[in-house]
Amino acid sequence: MTIRLYDTSARQIRDFSPIVPGCVSIYLCGATVQAAPHIGHIRSGLNFDIMRRWFAYRGYDVTFVRNVTDIDDKIIKKSAEQGRPWWAIGYENERAFNAGYDALGCLPPTVEPRATGHIPEMIEMMRGLIERGHAYAADGNVYFDVRSFPEYLRLSNQELENLLQPAGEGETGKRDPRDFAMWKAAKEGEPSWETPWGRGRPGWHLECSAMAHKYLGTAFDIHGGGLDLIFPHHENEIAQAKAFGDDFAAYWAHNAWVTISGEKMAKSLGNSVLVSEMLKDWRPIVLRYYLGTPHYRSMIEYSPEALREAESAFARIEGFMQRVTEKAGKAVPPAAEVPPAFAEAMDDDFGVPQALAVVHTTVRQGNSALTADDKEGAVARLAEVRAMLGVLGLDPLDERWAGADRGDDLHGVVDSLVRMVLEQRQAARARKDYAAADALRDQLQQSGLAIEDTPSGPRWSLS
Repeated sequence: MTIRLYDTSARQIRDFSPIVPGCVSIYLCGATVQAAPHIGHIRSGLNFDIMRRWFAYRGYDVTFVRNVTDIDDKIIKKSAEQGRPWWAIGYENERAFNAGYDALGCLPPTVEPRATGHIPEMIEMMRGLIERGHAYAADGNVYFDVRSFPEYLRLSNQELENLLQPAGEGETGKRDPRDFAMWKAAKEGEPSWETPWGRGRPGWHLECSAMAHKYLGTAFDIHGGGLDLIFPHHENEIAQAKAFGDDFAAYWAHNAWVTISGEKMAKSLGNSVLVSEMLKDWRPIVLRYYLGTPHYRSMIEYSPEALREAESAFARIEGFMQRVTEKAGKAVPPAAEVPPAFAEAMDDDFGVPQALAVVHTTVRQGNSALTADDKEGAVARLAEVRAMLGVLGLDPLDERWAGADRGDDLHGVVDSLVRMVLEQRQAARARKDYAAADALRDQLQQSGLAIEDTPSGPRWSLS
């Protein structure tokens, strides 16, 4: 068994070989908590949650670090605009992110460090870089000297001579305009911490280098994040960490964006769709299916129509699972192993779309078994489906989703309304008014619902 993944730094799919046998260490750039999360933010968490789950299924002991950037330019700007403390804005939105991750079934990270809790580690890294000749202090700022690090820009495959890096506000004293700030001198009214070079606050890039070093050591397996972080964030992380003496990440994995009309979803563009708003209209497990099942390196073009298609596809899986459970008369546990074709797809750069095709094929086989009254075959297929969905965090029969997901407001309202119509239909049939019963059934079907009469009563699903 060999897991293969696309390594951004190598620009090719590579066999995964952990630094420590039997263990996997992952650092994921998490939330910058200046605002509540949109579905593009949460997609990254979902993609790496699935990656983590697959490593665990393959028997690895996974250490998963996902940081929180709770101080940066954007948070300070929001604080000034809203007249609220920077820490209050950060904490409020950190809770919103965690609520979104939890609602969509993401496992909690092994460690979730905040940037502001690691100022001593950042000072230690800056001191070491200055001593090694890779950084310098100027006007209360501390800059990284990009010309001192020959490997700079290898990840993003750029040439230093062609690099344009505009100076940030207050970033004075640079030797080279392309040098980037690791520490920013204090400005009036802004949060600041004491350092040997004066009071100030950390730069975004330094935060992650220092936290990865603290929790994962000088070398770890996988560093993850969105495509938009390759430059400058990840490029600058590499420069700091390696110049400090760390081997840093052995593999780099980047998830693609959620787009609207071909543009990256972003608050700055005014096209973001908040997770909290989406959860008012869509079941969390359906939203996870929609965001988590495309390949992590593929763009997702958001549209309500695409979400409805995802809802219908997932409903077909749920309907099969429900029918077999009723047929079996008891809960069917997941199989001990996933089918080989599913494993093969997941081992090949976490090919969730190909793995999901195996799920749907198994569902069709199970439905055929039900039609043939092959109870044993249907139960076996259900066990396989549960094993596969469990790896993807999508098993609706798992206690994580059972009840809580079905309790979603919109689904509950729809379920109540449909059952009211079904009761009217049953009453019409009982009084032998078959024309009225058929008319009610036709109305439901025209609304996109499938109605199935079972020994335990009528059941509805999306057609």
